[in-house]
Amino acid sequence: MNELQLINAYFITILAITGACAGSFINVAALRRSEGLSFISGRSHCPSCNKKLQWFELVPVLSWLAQFGRCRTCKTRIPPRYMLVEIIGGAAAAMSFVRYRLTWMTPLVFCVAIILLAITMIDLTSREIPDGLIIALIPFAIGAIWAQPEVTPLSRAIGIIAVSLPMLVLAFFIDGAFGGGDIKLMAVCGAMLGWQSTLPAFFIGVVFAGCVSVTLMIRKKAGRGAHIAFGPHLCLGVMAALLYGREIISWYLKLYGL
Repeated sequence: MNELQLINAYFITILAITGACAGSFINVAALRRSEGLSFISGRSHCPSCNKKLQWFELVPVLSWLAQFGRCRTCKTRIPPRYMLVEIIGGAAAAMSFVRYRLTWMTPLVFCVAIILLAITMIDLTSREIPDGLIIALIPFAIGAIWAQPEVTPLSRAIGIIAVSLPMLVLAFFIDGAFGGGDIKLMAVCGAMLGWQSTLPAFFIGVVFAGCVSVTLMIRKKAGRGAHIAFGPHLCLGVMAALLYGREIISWYLKLYGL
């Protein structure tokens, strides 16, 4: 392994650990928000036996594996989603470096990925997207203007309304079509991505949401017309567009020989 590969491995490892730690914090924040508790104060504890957790019980991924997915005190099962969120946080952080290397886009995409992951977990647990997290994306949308100058201001301006405006119109005529948080999320992300990448981001979100809905209906866990949290699927689409938006567009155009 040469010096460059060692440097890359170092950054990937550091970002993966940081992302996993952020994922662990998001787990706590989403759980406490659903319970109406503050996620700023108070030590982490088992929700079943209320035993305060020791530091070695809070190591992302490893603690879950070492304890075989159970509380060390009361042996209550810890849902695998907690470890999964930590893995996703670490993977998203590492992928930001793999895609953009030592450029300003790496920390920008990393921070956006963590915010999108927080939106995903909170929307799944409480069926709402906090305005605070939407606002937190705005500085990064502004930063993207400088970090990605190839996306023109006109493209970003169109991106704000390219998806969010049709969503707003549909929500006006069809009750429950989209939530206000979903619309605001796509408006901010449209400014960040530009309209060319915002469209595939939304398309990816719709496809995955459709797959989840069909799966739930097949497994009889949801009936026809049942509402699901759409924010997580939009976040997935936005993240895919942030990392590989151009490649996705190029692949799509090649399908039609364009």
